[in-house]
Amino acid sequence: MTASEREKMAAGLWYNCIDPELDRLRIRAREAVHSHNTMPPAQRGSAAPELVQLFAGFGDGAFVEAPFHCGYGFNITLGERVYINAGCVILDSAPVVIGDGSMLGPAVQIYCAEHHKDTAQRAAGIEIARPVTIGKDVWIGGAAVILAGVTIGDGAIVGAGAVVTRDVPAGVTVVGNPAKPLPCP
Repeated sequence: MTASEREKMAAGLWYNCIDPELDRLRIRAREAVHSHNTMPPAQRGSAAPELVQLFAGFGDGAFVEAPFHCGYGFNITLGERVYINAGCVILDSAPVVIGDGSMLGPAVQIYCAEHHKDTAQRAAGIEIARPVTIGKDVWIGGAAVILAGVTIGDGAIVGAGAVVTRDVPAGVTVVGNPAKPLPCP
């Protein structure tokens, strides 16, 4: 039996993102995101009910500001007291886990997909998804970009505008493009 594109995506294999099932799942996410982004703040609370139901996990005290965008939603797990500021984008073609007490500044972007390097394969929609894991009590500054396959350790800080291309150890502060550790004082 041949695996579906969704099964390939979930298994971390090359898959075709131009797939009817994946398209339906993205539409479902867009509908939940639209509800979240257009609901009056007093009604929305910490997140629109449709968005909370879409996520794999939504910890106590987690809060998602509007506007927000995600690719699928069902791969996102927020720990307790996670704060996601306005304008964040999480393209969750693989699991994205954000640990307790972590904060994402405005316009932070998390990308799990890597498009194929071969132009014909890329044009055909072939990509691979790698998970992103953000530990507990992490602070990610505004407009930072976290790329596929990255793990950020507990208590780390990612400076505003940083582009994180590799893992960040616990307690380390990284800045720049590509993000590099700040020298110890």
